Amino acid sequence: MNATALLIGLGPLLGWGLYPTIASKIGGRPVNQILGSTIGTLIFALIFALINGMGLPSGMDLVFSILSGVGWATAQIITFQSFTLIGSSRAMPITTAFQLLGASLWGVFALGNWPGTTAKILGGLALILIILGAWMTVWTEKKTKENSSLLKKAVLLLAVGEIGYWAYSAAPQATTIDGMHAFLPQAMGMVLVAIIYTAVLSMKGHEKSAFTEVVSYKQIFSGFFFAFAALTYLISAQPNMNGLATGFILSQTSVVLATLTGIWFLGQKKTKKEMTVTIIGLVLILAAATMTVLI
Repeated sequence: MNATALLIGLGPLLGWGLYPTIASKIGGRPVNQILGSTIGTLIFALIFALINGMGLPSGMDLVFSILSGVGWATAQIITFQSFTLIGSSRAMPITTAFQLLGASLWGVFALGNWPGTTAKILGGLALILIILGAWMTVWTEKKTKENSSLLKKAVLLLAVGEIGYWAYSAAPQATTIDGMHAFLPQAMGMVLVAIIYTAVLSMKGHEKSAFTEVVSYKQIFSGFFFAFAALTYLISAQPNMNGLATGFILSQTSVVLATLTGIWFLGQKKTKKEMTVTIIGLVLILAAATMTVLI
């Protein structure tokens, strides 16, 4: 692995690692966060497409790429809602675990990955480690009924959200389009969901419309971080760079930064023992992610 490939492969560490913390720090409701961050992603994708002279794909390539973006935005709305319940430092390891589980199971049942008994045993062990690691990141010394209730609600939300993240990854696989050409239509699908979601909430009239709130447009900045991560991952996963397996492992390091910055910069406090258990849990998740792609 050369230095350039490694630096590009670590792009998701910064982008996806800082994205949830920056979005939470800027503030606003989930609707403000999804509206602004998807606009930021679209701006980034448009600039990238113009610089590289890329037009929109056609036919089913366009349809499935847009559906991919729709899946991500739907899942991200749910993830932002979970932040309001348990904070990003607890939610991110859980959603990462669900995404790893979803990707692994999809690979086994749909793509025929992990052939043979030994591979399936190792894969099963990796999935157990992922679940254990996610549980350790949300472990608390002092449990209350209220905290337990919020955690259960957040876990349920994130489990449902995994359907959207699965669609984000799986939809482009139904066509022959490569990741960089799918980037712009994916961003279009993301913005489409955000606009519809914002419009529906605005029509209900219970709260001020996110279209008119300044914080929504401040969230464009957070969208640049997501877009940077998505693009560097697509480049990193190319065969002439790090390849899909190594690129995927490097991208999963983002959960460490997302969790720790949430604790350090958002006041999501943990005791010394909780912090130790959390770090062990993160290590288990990363180790399991490595196992699943190297089997």
